[in-house]
Amino acid sequence: MSEFVLCINNEGNQASLIVGKVYRRLPDPEAESHNMLRIVDEDLSEPDGYLNPASLFVPVEL
Repeated sequence: MSEFVLCINNEGNQASLIVGKVYRRLPDPEAESHNMLRIVDEDLSEPDGYLNPASLFVPVEL
């Protein structure tokens, strides 16, 4: 999967995800096995990223 993903839906996460924004994805095979992605945003207080449902994103190539 791409290192970057585009948010296509922020339902349930309106405060933390912006539809149309590109986020960096961190590799996390365990999370991905549960259809989750580890996403990093500009809030660097959580350098390990946040887990979000993979269905909220599509991969993009930059």
